[in-house]
Amino acid sequence: MSRVYSNAVLITALSESDAGQVVRSSSSQPGLMTRMLEALDVHDGQRVLEIGTGTGYNAALLSHRLGDDQVFSVDVDGDLVDAARSRLAAIGYQPTLVTVDGAGGLPEHAPFDRIIATCSVPAVPWAWVEQTRPGGLILTDVKPAVNAGSLALLRRTDSGAEGRFDRTYAAFMGLRKQGEAYTSVSRPRDRSDAAERATTVAPETLQNLVVWFLAALDIGAGVSCGYTGSDPAQAPTAAWIATADQSWAEIDLEPDGGAYRVREGGPRPLWKTVENAHATWVQRDQPGWERFGLTVTRNSQWVWIDDPDGAHCWRIHT
Repeated sequence: MSRVYSNAVLITALSESDAGQVVRSSSSQPGLMTRMLEALDVHDGQRVLEIGTGTGYNAALLSHRLGDDQVFSVDVDGDLVDAARSRLAAIGYQPTLVTVDGAGGLPEHAPFDRIIATCSVPAVPWAWVEQTRPGGLILTDVKPAVNAGSLALLRRTDSGAEGRFDRTYAAFMGLRKQGEAYTSVSRPRDRSDAAERATTVAPETLQNLVVWFLAALDIGAGVSCGYTGSDPAQAPTAAWIATADQSWAEIDLEPDGGAYRVREGGPRPLWKTVENAHATWVQRDQPGWERFGLTVTRNSQWVWIDDPDGAHCWRIHT
């Protein structure tokens, strides 16, 4: 019971895949849920759609605040939905729970005043925008690539939706589709096409989540990263990035004469993209998440710094 009330993420369901066990569902930190509900700014009489039912905890909080007839929640996993429905009924709540691909929202019950997603998406599904009332809010974790992005609070406009990222980083599991298998990009075994050079941008740059976000906006989806070494029993000696098109980069963790050795291969120089992202971040006075915004229209989505009409914009590949 102490774990349930701790401010920690709890893994609640696992699945088997070719890569081994992967997380199918988790219960987010209560502190993060509270932060999101405060940002959602719900009022009496408003209708809320939750994307990602999970355990049903968030739906319970919303039902307590608004009444269960105002709360709708969807999840791709029917077993999770059934279990959440039983838990909610046991404490007297009967919100509308539906097993469906969350990317499509719940059009038969639209429009909604608020949409909250407890999962991450590479881009905001247009269905969510269409199903939000004018002036309504959409709160979701936007991540064009792994670990690259954070919570964005968007307001429905005449042409789509627009808003800013929350100042504090947050992370959720990715939105899953029915029958979707877990896939990841591996570090290429054949690195015979490597070009070697030096860089002054340290490998620790990958741990700067804002810089990684900027890099990932250029790299696009289907990117993985990690650490490697010649001896698995020893500490890693290099960091790596790889993409589905067989582009890859590997950078030594220890400098040599003030610079780091980089090896790159494939059609795109990935570490050069990281270097460019770092340079942009420095040139723009090292912006935090709160200076980033997102604009969503039917045909395009783009991230911007400070001004949606400014020079520093990046299109999200949808």
